[in-house]
Amino acid sequence: MDLDTILRAAYDADASDIHLVAGEPPVMRVHQVVQPMEFPVITPEAAMKMFRQMASEEAQSIFERQKDADFSYEVPGLSRYRVNAHMQRGRVGMALRSIKTRVPPLADLHLPEVIARLTYLPRGLVLVTGDTGSGKSTTLAAMIQAINERYAKHIITLEDPVEYAFSSKQCLIEQRELGQDMPTFASGLKHCLRQDPDIILVGEMRDLETSALAISAAETGHLVLSTLHTVNASQTVERIIDMYPAGQQNQIRSMLSTTLQAVISQTLFTRADRPGMVPAVETLLATPAVRNLIRENRTYEIPNVIETNRAIGMCSLDTSIAELYFNGLISKEDAIAQAVYPDKLERQLVA
Repeated sequence: MDLDTILRAAYDADASDIHLVAGEPPVMRVHQVVQPMEFPVITPEAAMKMFRQMASEEAQSIFERQKDADFSYEVPGLSRYRVNAHMQRGRVGMALRSIKTRVPPLADLHLPEVIARLTYLPRGLVLVTGDTGSGKSTTLAAMIQAINERYAKHIITLEDPVEYAFSSKQCLIEQRELGQDMPTFASGLKHCLRQDPDIILVGEMRDLETSALAISAAETGHLVLSTLHTVNASQTVERIIDMYPAGQQNQIRSMLSTTLQAVISQTLFTRADRPGMVPAVETLLATPAVRNLIRENRTYEIPNVIETNRAIGMCSLDTSIAELYFNGLISKEDAIAQAVYPDKLERQLVA
């Protein structure tokens, strides 16, 4: 059983994820539905052969020590993959997330127009949040590509692993991969500040040190783009503040209130009108009122500010979901299932 044949079949089916587990046939996820592929069961020997075909020597060494390894793999002319290899029941398993080789234009992603406006920002912190598989990496890649086509700037990305591979156009773009090009996000970010960047993409603000360095970079005049695994704007602000000890939280509220430019929170839905996915997007823009709420520890009022500032591009997640439903893009059942306030949204959809 040939690895590239499996990946080609998954690509033709528009699969977002492929699972290769010893003792099971290959499985793919298509538009959020997991389904078996028409291939035989993978033997332990075949699974290990596939792993060695994809993983670098360094990734194989890490896997031998830790029984887990994250790395990237590319089939030229087809797709790039973010791969996690792991052990389960004493046998190897792999999860591959497909990353299309072509960075999609922002206009093709069905995102709010305000997100394109954020690519004109000269400095500050922009966060794209959502669950795993919600399209955060694609949104960030499209934003970087929009900047790349417009400005002559220096962009540095810090990723785990590198997903979309950029070609420098107007900008000079450097991409650094965790493990291969830097030991940690924090280390890469610390040294990145000495490399004359204009724009920094941090794959994930996953710990206090990375968060502190990202906010400091935004404070010193850089545009910093990053992600968090949070489901809405107010939770994102709270998560960042909660990373810090209690004695430092007032200081970080003040720093975050001055550096934050926007929070984009995404949830992907299966389209009802045709095959494919479409995002519902909550958007928070850092207006003076929002900055005051962050500074004064009144983040619980952020949803109200979002609701009352739609004219300037803010939008709550439930409002975005309702718009998708009324435009015929998603089903009522999916809309209610993923709403922040399901009962309220159900009444709105009936009305």
